[in-house]
Amino acid sequence: MAKQKKIEPLVGEDLLRKVKELEHLSKEEKAKQCGYYTVTKNGIERVNMMKFLNALIDAEGIQLDSAPSANGRGGRSASYRISVQSNGNLLIGSAYTKQMNLKPGDEFVITLGKKHIRLRQIDSEEREGAEAIEALV
Repeated sequence: MAKQKKIEPLVGEDLLRKVKELEHLSKEEKAKQCGYYTVTKNGIERVNMMKFLNALIDAEGIQLDSAPSANGRGGRSASYRISVQSNGNLLIGSAYTKQMNLKPGDEFVITLGKKHIRLRQIDSEEREGAEAIEALV
């Protein structure tokens, strides 16, 4: 039995070009023709669709992963939706405060509307002015 030489998997523009040439073939055959397969000990070719599809995504320049945070940890991304907790509180998670570069002690003015709650951050000048007025009273 002659051993078939495995081709190096295509990437980038070469991969995209080859996939366009092979548009008449099935996904599995395209992956195989582009080098995304392995040969088992028994001589059976196994197509690696996950590597093939990931290579296609990379070749297209599509970014699926979010940028890592400053501390290198993942975590949940902000959904911009929250629910009132059973104790009546609304919790704004750290994803939002990090995105706004908020620090412990930053203050906000809360304004209530008919169907909304508005938070406005108090800047340092406003805070100093409020402290000065409190000192006079």
